[in-house]
Amino acid sequence: MAIIKPFKGIRPPRNLVEKVASRPYDVLNSEEARIEAEGNPMSLYRIIKPEIDFAPGTDEHEEKVYAKAAENFAKFRKEGWLVQEDVEKYYVYAQTMNGKTQYGLVVCANVDDYLNENIKKHELTRRDKEEDRMKHVRVNNANIEPVFFAYPHQDELDAIVAEIIKAEPIYDFVAPGDGFGHHFWVIDNPDTIARITELFADIPSLYIADGHHRSAAAALVGDEKRRQNPNHTGNEEYNYFMAVCFPDNQLNIIDYNRVVKDLNNLTDEEFLAKVAVNFEVELKGSDIYKPTKLHNFALYLSGKWYSLTAKPGTYNDNDPIGVLDVTISSNLILDEVLGIKDLRSDKRIDFVGGIRGLGELQKRVESGEMRVALALYPVSMKQLIDIADTGNIMPPKTTWFEPKLRSGLVIHELV
Repeated sequence: MAIIKPFKGIRPPRNLVEKVASRPYDVLNSEEARIEAEGNPMSLYRIIKPEIDFAPGTDEHEEKVYAKAAENFAKFRKEGWLVQEDVEKYYVYAQTMNGKTQYGLVVCANVDDYLNENIKKHELTRRDKEEDRMKHVRVNNANIEPVFFAYPHQDELDAIVAEIIKAEPIYDFVAPGDGFGHHFWVIDNPDTIARITELFADIPSLYIADGHHRSAAAALVGDEKRRQNPNHTGNEEYNYFMAVCFPDNQLNIIDYNRVVKDLNNLTDEEFLAKVAVNFEVELKGSDIYKPTKLHNFALYLSGKWYSLTAKPGTYNDNDPIGVLDVTISSNLILDEVLGIKDLRSDKRIDFVGGIRGLGELQKRVESGEMRVALALYPVSMKQLIDIADTGNIMPPKTTWFEPKLRSGLVIHELV
C-alpha cells in the first residue's frame, strides 16, 4: 500500500506565481539561472540556485551558499511571496505539452515507503548528489521542489481529478522558454481528501519517474530527523516528502540519445563494418532518420544517417534489462566497438535529451565537437515499471521525462 497524506502547502499568491516559479535546479547551470533570474528578486532560483546571489564562479556547494538559500526562503515568506496554507490539502498539478495534458496529484509520500522500497527506483544515485540535496533540505527544513512519481492508474482517482478540474485553476500560465502550460488546483474538501488517501492505500507501489536524488535526500533527512528526536512518534511532518504523482497511462518517456567524440581510432568504414557484425546497417542519406521501433537505432556519421537494426540473438526480450535498447547499444556499440566501458565517467561520451530533437545530434557532429551520434527508440512506461518491480536498475541516462515539473508552485515544510 502507498501511504500518503495532505500537507499545509507554502505557495505564491496567484498574481506572483509566474515570477516565483522556475525550472528544476538540475536542468540548468548557475549562469543560465543567473540570466533567467536577472531583475527578479522573487525567482525561486534564489532558493534552489542561491549561488546566483554571489559573484560568478562561486562554488554552489559552499556552506555560505546553502545558508543563502535558507535566508532567501525566509525572506520570501516575510515578503509574502510565499504563503502557507492554514489547513492540510492536496493539489492537482497539470502540464500541457504539444496539445496533450497530464494530471498529477501533489501529495506527501511516506519516508518508510521509500526506505522499505515500496517507492520503487529504476536508477542508481550518487552519494555526492544525495548529500548536496540533503544539505538543501536540512538548511531550509523543507522540500522546496517536488519529485515526480508514477502510479498504476485508477479509474476512481481519474474521476476525482476530472471533477476537480471543472473549476477554474488557481494557477494557469505558459512558462517562458519551453512554452508548456502549467495548471494548478487546490483540493480542500475533507471528504475528497480522505477518499484520495484511501485510494492510494490500495495502490501497491509508487514509482520514481524523475528525481531519484531528491527522493533519496528527502527520505534520508526524514530518517535522520527521527533518529535525532527522542520523542519521535511517526506522525511528524518530516516523515513525509512532497511528490507529484501521475497515473502511468498518461505519461510518455522520450528518447535519450548519445554523442561520442571519436571512433576509437577506426575509420568510418572500419567502424561501420564492426557495427554490422551485430546490426543490419542501412544507409538512409542526409535527411534525419528517427528510430521506428524497439531495437532499431539511428546513427549519424560524416553527414549521413543510417538505420541500425539489432540482429536476432543479440538481445533477450525476456530479460527486463537485456531487452532495453540502451543496454544493446551500450554493450554492442559503445563498449564493444568504441571502447566506452563506463557511461557515468567516460569523458568521450555525452547525452542529449530527446526534447532537443535529432537535429541537435546532427548539429553537434557537424560542428566537429562530436564524431558520431546514436539515437535510440524511447523506453516505455511498462519497461520502467517491469524493471523497478524486479528490483533491477536501468543503465545510466535511459529515461527522459518531459515536461519537467515547474518548481515553486507549492513547497512542503518539515515542521
